Amino acid sequence: MNYRNIFDAHAHYDDKWFDDDRFELLDSIKSKGVCGIVNNSVDLKTAEKSIEYAEKYDFMYAAVGFHPENLDDMPTDYLDRLTELTKHEKVVAIGETGLDYHWDIPKDRQKRVFEEQIKLSLDLKMPLVVHDREAHGDTFDLLRKYRPNVLVHCFSGSVELMREAVKLGMYISLGGVVTFKNARHSVEVASEIPIDRLLLETDAPYMAPVPFRGKRCDSSMILYAAEKIAAVRNMGVQEVLDITSENAKRFYNIK
Repeated sequence: MNYRNIFDAHAHYDDKWFDDDRFELLDSIKSKGVCGIVNNSVDLKTAEKSIEYAEKYDFMYAAVGFHPENLDDMPTDYLDRLTELTKHEKVVAIGETGLDYHWDIPKDRQKRVFEEQIKLSLDLKMPLVVHDREAHGDTFDLLRKYRPNVLVHCFSGSVELMREAVKLGMYISLGGVVTFKNARHSVEVASEIPIDRLLLETDAPYMAPVPFRGKRCDSSMILYAAEKIAAVRNMGVQEVLDITSENAKRFYNIK
């Protein structure tokens, strides 16, 4: 069956994994049912790339921000420069930003930069895309404090944390992880989350679903996550794609 309305809420087509065939792939992606992609940035260079791709393809949009792993070369005027980039009509969010305690990156600095970008999203009245890796406590402390309009991408928390996120008005996105054998939390969240708060993503080129695990991921592979989620929710696959696509457009204010 040919599916449609595949909206990838979070991808990184600027990654070097796509250097050999990036535009060939993107030229053909709509024929695979993909209707939208938000390319998330990790620094100013990738923000500019995201905008470049969004200008080239009508179905692509950009989020601009600094990832916690990309703070070393961050200019002191980075907030002003991000603000300038958000004036582009295809920039739909601040992101991705957040906290990552998996790596040995000073936590105080991570929290300061994350907090600054939360405030920026509020000042600009823009959605915020959040990265939360092994940092649920501090991430949610800041989100509770400021209550921005949030998408927690690649959500890895428990059902209880998901319920709190939803109560706070957040969206979450799930991707290939729900197809992994050891993904109990993700599958439980997929089955329990209110469907109007769920988005689908790839985090391409990372997090490829089974049966492509370990290989390069692209937006068409969302279908495998959609199939798993449809199965655990007793829904049709196209129904899941239609609803999550509308959710993504609503979150990102895409008409």
